[in-house]
Amino acid sequence: MAPNEWTIADFIHRGPWWRNHGILLLNIYLLLPLLTSMMNGFDSSLVNGLQILPAWQSQFHHPHGKALGLINAAQMIGGLVGLPFTPYCSDLFGRRMTLFIGAVLMLAGVATQATSSHISQFIGARGLIGCGLTFGANAAPLLITELAYPTHRAKITSVYNSSWYLGSIVSAWAVFGAFNSAPNSVWSWRVPSMIQGLGPILQISLIWFIPESPRWLISTGREGRASRILARFHANGYDERDPLVVFEMAQIRHALKMEKEFHDSSSFMSLIATPGNRKRMRIIVGIAVFSQWSGNGLVSYYINLVLEGVGINGTSAKAAINGGLQIWNLAAALIGALLVDRLGRRTLFIISTSGMLIAFSIWTLTTALFDTAHITAAARATIPFIFIFFFFYDVAYTPMLVAYTLEILPFAIRAKGFAVMNLTVQLTLAFNQFVNPWALDAIGWKYYLVYCGWLGFELIFIISFIVETKGRTLEETAILFDGDEKPADLAQRGGQAATVSMARPTFGSSQDDVFVPPEKPETKFELHLGEFYELRRTRSTSEMDRWGDSSDVRRVA
Repeated sequence: MAPNEWTIADFIHRGPWWRNHGILLLNIYLLLPLLTSMMNGFDSSLVNGLQILPAWQSQFHHPHGKALGLINAAQMIGGLVGLPFTPYCSDLFGRRMTLFIGAVLMLAGVATQATSSHISQFIGARGLIGCGLTFGANAAPLLITELAYPTHRAKITSVYNSSWYLGSIVSAWAVFGAFNSAPNSVWSWRVPSMIQGLGPILQISLIWFIPESPRWLISTGREGRASRILARFHANGYDERDPLVVFEMAQIRHALKMEKEFHDSSSFMSLIATPGNRKRMRIIVGIAVFSQWSGNGLVSYYINLVLEGVGINGTSAKAAINGGLQIWNLAAALIGALLVDRLGRRTLFIISTSGMLIAFSIWTLTTALFDTAHITAAARATIPFIFIFFFFYDVAYTPMLVAYTLEILPFAIRAKGFAVMNLTVQLTLAFNQFVNPWALDAIGWKYYLVYCGWLGFELIFIISFIVETKGRTLEETAILFDGDEKPADLAQRGGQAATVSMARPTFGSSQDDVFVPPEKPETKFELHLGEFYELRRTRSTSEMDRWGDSSDVRRVA
């Protein structure tokens, strides 16, 4: 790229984002799809909470064995039934419509669950909720990552998966509050189920007030509407000739054109049709498996067995540790979400996996010492290392599992590749639910050694294959795997289009208003809306931190 070419860093808003009305309004709108992850966390924790309530046990005649197993698995089964259809729905009808369909299905399931009188009715409701969640979980992160402001995309998409813990915490307190208010009443379990319906109701009511994905609109030939959305929310106005809007539109158009050259079809087979796609799917399947097979599943689903394995048997102690761990997980995940652009994806993944390997190895050692030598101090030391382990897990795998998957997938296969990631997570979850308790019961702490070895393999995989994507637009990131020259070509197209836009006078302007590229390395450019943007030169398209630290950019008065 020529030394004087413009990049997106020249046009992004600098300064507090909340002072930019367009970005502020956009981020408020994005809270609606963010609800989907909270709803998922709420639902995943709800059934565990309901099972401790006497009224729920009495209502469904103390389910056990196969009946209890089916109750626990029904949500996952419903999700697997809906999963193959979700990417086609997202690509054919749009992200908003798919999110709406998911919310309608989930609300129907919640209504059925809250009014259930027989166990078969409750199981059916759980399946319907799972089906609705899988539609929402496919569309919501797609909408966020394709609509968010360029410098906010990674953080907001990372916060999406992190908010799962917030839903889990709300669920636990909803069950606790309902039980304390009416311990022996059916309302002790019906009220938490009703609270679960608030999220779908909000999405059904408000989804049509938020904009559609500009990428999806351009792919379906509605470029005018996409341009107006970008002008309104990214450029804080209605000028579709704003350099930032022109830059983004040019990149999206060119990226879609290049994707057609690489992907003749958008079927599931296209995910492995090219070398670039095979590289993407290797990484995506890898981190999806690692997100559930890093030892975290031992505590997430069988904390009772883990704590009893180190001599902690009191119910109150177990509840306190579990409750504290959920809050700790949320805090660590949010820290990771805020660091994705500062430290970078690859760095966070390496720190996370290395930290988990060290913490889990010490956790294994303390458990073994207590089990074999009955050293009480080793048992006490196990608890802090469980928290340390989850800190390292949460700073990368919780926020970036979704965010990294979406940004490395090109638009044409993004929905389908994301569906494969979700399927991989579901299959590894099934493994955890069936194999972990059997293995812990059979060989005890020695099973931890398997995870120590596996974490070592994970670290080698992460170092070998994870590609850094910090400081790139969504289109530049997605095209990284299709050849070294593609990102540079894409960045150059956007820069050329923006330069032409800045050189074109607006209606009613004089010749003096025409923008002339300056000779100096930094300057200012004033839009006719009266807003100033700092512009700076970047001399390499491979510069990785083009919008990270703007301390080298002079403020324009």
